[in-house]
Amino acid sequence: MTCRTGYSTRARLSPANVRETIRMGMIPCAVEMQSRRRSSTAGWALAATWAVVVGGCGNRPAAAPALPPPQPIVSDEQATERSIAFFAAKLKEDPFNFIAYNKIAGFHLKRVRETGNTEFLTKALDAARASLKLFPAEMNLEGLGVLASAEYASHNFRAARDHALKWVQLRPNESAAYGLLGDACLELGDYGKAEQAYREMERNSERGAVGIHSRLARWRELKGDPDGAQQHLAQALAHALSLAAPPRETVAWCRWQTGELAFLRGDYSAAEQHQRDVLTVYPDYYRGIASLGRALAALGRRDEAIAQYERVVQILPDPTYVAALGDLYHLAGKSAQAEAQYTLVEQIGRLGKLNGQLYNRQLALFYADHDRKPEDAYAQATREYQERKDIYGADAVAWTALKAGKIEVARREIRTALRLGTLDPRLYFHAGMIAKAAGDGAGSRQFLEKALQLSPEFDPLQAKQAREAVAGR
Repeated sequence: MTCRTGYSTRARLSPANVRETIRMGMIPCAVEMQSRRRSSTAGWALAATWAVVVGGCGNRPAAAPALPPPQPIVSDEQATERSIAFFAAKLKEDPFNFIAYNKIAGFHLKRVRETGNTEFLTKALDAARASLKLFPAEMNLEGLGVLASAEYASHNFRAARDHALKWVQLRPNESAAYGLLGDACLELGDYGKAEQAYREMERNSERGAVGIHSRLARWRELKGDPDGAQQHLAQALAHALSLAAPPRETVAWCRWQTGELAFLRGDYSAAEQHQRDVLTVYPDYYRGIASLGRALAALGRRDEAIAQYERVVQILPDPTYVAALGDLYHLAGKSAQAEAQYTLVEQIGRLGKLNGQLYNRQLALFYADHDRKPEDAYAQATREYQERKDIYGADAVAWTALKAGKIEVARREIRTALRLGTLDPRLYFHAGMIAKAAGDGAGSRQFLEKALQLSPEFDPLQAKQAREAVAGR
C-alpha cells in the first residue's frame, strides 16, 4: 500500500476483511491452517504523505548528520483513541461542530499511517466529507486539507490533486497545500508540476522541516541520487527527533526509508540494522517488519526471513507481503504453502474488485512476476496507466506487455519507465528481460548487469533469473 515505489495501489481491504474471508471459507483451508501456525510464533499505501511524505526538489544539504542510536518511543494509540472519543462526544452535543469532524478525520489518518488499515481511512473520508457538507471549503480550509490527504491515502490521486489545487487557490502561502499538490502530481506522473509545487512548498516552509526533507529525499531517489536522498532523510529524522514529543510513526518511517535505500544499494547488513532500529522505535511497525524480512532473505537467512513475513501478514495481509512470503516458501521447497499464499493474493484482488477497486497494479505485477494470466495482467496495468502515468505505471505496462507477448509495447514503455534515471534494480531487470526477448543481447546484458550491480539479491526469484540470463541460460 505504500506509494514509495509506486508499485502499490488502492486497496480498501483491512486485515479484518481478509481474515473474515478466510473464516467464511472463501480462501483455501491450507491458508487458515497456516495462519494458526503463524499465530503461535512471532505473530504500501500508506506513505505518510501529509507529514513525512516522499518527494521534493531543491539543493542537497551540505552534510548529513549521523543517525542517532534508536530509542523506543511510547505508543500514543490510547491517547489517539481518547481524542477520537472526545470529539465524537462533542458532535453528539453539537452535530454542526465541523471542527470536531476535522479532528476526527485527522486522527483516523494518523491511525492509517501507523497500521495501514483502511478501515480507518474510510472513517477519515466520512468525517472529512461530513465537515465540508456543514461548511464549504472557503470557510473550512482544515476540512479541505484533511479530505485531500484522505483522498491521497485512498490512491484517488486526481481528486487529491484537485482538492490541493483549490487549497492553494484559497491559501496561496500554505506550504502543506503545495506539498500535497506535489505529492499527487508525483503519483500521477506529472513530474514537472510536482517539482514546481515542491519549490513553492520549500519557499513557504520553515527551514529544515520534516515534510520538506522527506520530499527532497523522494525526489533525489527518483532522479538517481541515493546519496542526496540519504542526506535529506537524515535531516528529516534529526528534525523529528528535535521535537518535544517526537512522533513515533514519523521517526520509524524515516529510519525505514533509510533502510530501504541501503537495500537498493545492495548493503543488506546495513539494511537489516536500519530495520531493526525501526523496530526498536516501533516494535509492531509493519513496514519495518516486512523490510527486515526482505533484508534477511537477501542475506541468505531464509528461515528468519520467512518468520518476519509470517509476522507481518498477520498484521497487514498486503498482497506484496503475501506474495513475498509465497516466494520464500517456494524456494524452501514448501510448494503447498507457497501456492496457498499465491491463492490468497488473488483472493485479495477479487475482494478489492468487489469493494469497488478499479485498478490493481499489485495484482498485475504479481501475475507478471509469476507467469500467470498475462492478458489479464496487461489489461489491468494498461487501464491504470491511462489514469496514472508515473514511471512505475509505465514499468508495469512494460513488464506485463512482455509476458503477454507484446514486445514492441514493452520496449516503448520501459524507456518511459527509465526516463528519470531512477536507480531501482527492478526497473533494470525488467529492461534487461525485455531486451533479451527483443533479441538485443548486448542491451540485455547491460541492463541485467546494472540491476545486479545495484543490488545483487534485489529479489529472491528475479535476481536468480537475472544471473542466469547474463550467463546465457
